[in-house]
Amino acid sequence: MRKRTETGRTSEKRGRAAELFALALLVCKGYRILGRRVKTRAGEIDLIARTPSGIVCFVEVKARPDQFLATEAVGPRQRGRIARAAALWLSGRPELARFDVVTVLPGRLPRHFKDAWRPEDCL
Repeated sequence: MRKRTETGRTSEKRGRAAELFALALLVCKGYRILGRRVKTRAGEIDLIARTPSGIVCFVEVKARPDQFLATEAVGPRQRGRIARAAALWLSGRPELARFDVVTVLPGRLPRHFKDAWRPEDCL
């Protein structure tokens, strides 16, 4: 088992704080949080939430110094991993689903990108 470096611990703290900001934003929008840091065989999903209209959202949270870096940090490979993890989570659950991204920038409110990608885009 590897020891976490100081940089790794700082990044993890920043990530957890960003997830809390994203969670608060979604709750304020009327979303119901179904899961946080959900682990599957395919990987981890930051947040799973249900919209007020009933759509299940798989939310990836990115904390970066600027918007471009934050949105670009969710690349095709990561999208594919999240889509596979979501498929595992959804097995046996027939709800509609979508994939969102929340970006968290220093000194700014989190920004929510609805329906940021579709699993078929990752193939």
